[in-house]
Amino acid sequence: MRLDRANIATLSCVLGGAAVLAAMNLLIPAVSPLHVPDFVIAIAGKYLCYAILALAIDLVWGYAGILTLGHAAFFALGGYAMGMYLMREIGARGVYANPTLPDFMVFIGWTHLPWYWYGFSHFWFALAMVVVVPGTLAFVFGWFAFRSRVSGVYLSIITQALTYALMLAFFRNDMGFGGNNGMTDFKDVLGFPLNRESTETGLMLVTATVLSLSFLLARAMIHSRFGKVLIAVRDAEPRTRFLGYRPESYKLVVWTVSAIIAAIGGALYVPQVGIINPSEFAPGNSIEAVIWVAVGGRGTLYGAILGAMLVNLGKTWLTSALPEIWLFAIGGLFIVVTLFLPRGITGLFTTRQPPKGSKQASAATEASMREAAR
Repeated sequence: MRLDRANIATLSCVLGGAAVLAAMNLLIPAVSPLHVPDFVIAIAGKYLCYAILALAIDLVWGYAGILTLGHAAFFALGGYAMGMYLMREIGARGVYANPTLPDFMVFIGWTHLPWYWYGFSHFWFALAMVVVVPGTLAFVFGWFAFRSRVSGVYLSIITQALTYALMLAFFRNDMGFGGNNGMTDFKDVLGFPLNRESTETGLMLVTATVLSLSFLLARAMIHSRFGKVLIAVRDAEPRTRFLGYRPESYKLVVWTVSAIIAAIGGALYVPQVGIINPSEFAPGNSIEAVIWVAVGGRGTLYGAILGAMLVNLGKTWLTSALPEIWLFAIGGLFIVVTLFLPRGITGLFTTRQPPKGSKQASAATEASMREAAR
């Protein structure tokens, strides 16, 4: 698999940028003006997690034509799976010094650990659940949705309803996930204290590595025969079905893979921000992530990463300098991108693609289908 300049630049910026930040945090003395403080490392790690979520959305929106407004659900489920492990790691060091029950369970009067918490004292089990739970949910949801041929705005609304329903469920104290307050006060991960700067830096580097691997996986899928058929499904689903392919199967696979990527991003997000609560399921988070992809440029993969970084940098600055206009700013940004930059920022530097429905686009679709049929 050969990488073009844009992909090489993306990997270089992600891995090289993370390495430079880590070196400037750990190797340069704090008194030096070149020293990168710990809070910058934490912010960089959070942005990289957001970039993983944006990459997952671009995989289904940019290449399968599935506009998802509910990917925050998978991101949050991955975060909760990791949060459950981190809560079990606290043990007797909690406020109530209970070696088995998390503090929030002791507070509401629970005396026994729920069965679905068993196993989360082991890191490997938590990692498995990060993949299995969101992946299973995505597979079941996609099976019914795609087999029923639900598409377009109807599918987008259903995905939004999914994450909203999960948010309402996780707000309940009797669910056993901390209710409105969620989970917090984490101490360590794999024995490494989370408040130590070397741990924060290590998590940021791990996140950058996972983002790069996710990028390579997504790119490998798109440039394979599977990806050619997927693009044909996006551009001309009825014609692809007529040629003997089953579009719902291709959609289901990419949807499930995308959900797992988003969940892994959520699992890396929790130990770096120190909390997970039901607000992560909010539909607004999914819509905001779609805006990241639109701003960067959908259907490119690297555009999603760029958009997540730039929009969140702007959000960090605006919410501190002009907090009252942030929501207006992101709404205006989406309108401007839709009207004047339909291909996002990366579209300014790439060859213009023919509009959908044109003779050139039809020829490109036919070429993709012929290549996939070989």
